[in-house]
Amino acid sequence: MLNVHPTTLRTTLEQLEVAVQDHLEWHANLLRVIVCELPGDPNDLAARAHHLCRFGRWYYERTPADLRELPTFVAIGIEHRQVHDLAARILGESAAGRPVQRALFDELVATSLRLRVELELFKRELRAALRSRDALTGALDREQVLPELRRWRATSSERGEPWCIILMDIDQLAALNRQYGYSMGDALLAESVRGMRELLRPGDKVFRYGGDEFLVTLPRADLPTARGIAAGLRDGLRARELIVAGAASVIHVTASFGIAPLEADLRLEDCIDHAVQALLLAKAAGGNRAICWDPTVTTGRHWRRLEVDEIPRPIRDPAE
Repeated sequence: MLNVHPTTLRTTLEQLEVAVQDHLEWHANLLRVIVCELPGDPNDLAARAHHLCRFGRWYYERTPADLRELPTFVAIGIEHRQVHDLAARILGESAAGRPVQRALFDELVATSLRLRVELELFKRELRAALRSRDALTGALDREQVLPELRRWRATSSERGEPWCIILMDIDQLAALNRQYGYSMGDALLAESVRGMRELLRPGDKVFRYGGDEFLVTLPRADLPTARGIAAGLRDGLRARELIVAGAASVIHVTASFGIAPLEADLRLEDCIDHAVQALLLAKAAGGNRAICWDPTVTTGRHWRRLEVDEIPRPIRDPAE
């Protein structure tokens, strides 16, 4: 699953379409040079020809770092370089007055076909990732939560690796919407996700679980680690400033967090419910708190004991 913002995905897809057309034009011109014995581009004989063509400049200079480690992206680079290496050999033979070897030409055609297959797979991968994203915030959508947790059970439970989840909710969002308008609330949600992505570890993922609720998956994190991550998210989000357009105001917001482990002998839905119950208590305790699930004390209809952080009062808008 690609952990990339929708804007980046859309931009990459647009650039990819242009780069593919550039490559097709290069390839068609190469065939004309070979078949019609026309003068070729001197860059096609250079050792770094795969960097110098327009497709290569996109591939090596413009693609986001988050995409460069994908197996499909790596395969594109391998096939693209091979196409240029074969082209240089053929052009070199032709320039020396020797006929083009049929086996060499067939290999060029086959490699070009493999490159086009990898490019189509990459497009599909980007489009699938884009469909799985919340358009407003860039978080993964709720439908991806259970598949992600099932993958954890399939790959990590036998090794005994701990996982935790955090459920986060913006405090008093309804009041902020009433005071500043829903467009400000939307901007706040998007800014909160950006803040979380900056504060989380590589491999942690953010899902939009409800209107203003976000679920964070924490692989290889036990409860003390998850508690520290939640505290970092709480403090980091509280410190961020959101400027209200046209109101000369700066908003500092707070959020509440419910933390729970993923237990191998429980249904995934029950593990998520533990985080929900912890979050509800955090909200009931006044917000701006991170609370860990513990099953030994009563809270309402459920038996719960939860650890509550001592947190300073929220910073408020000076205009209030």
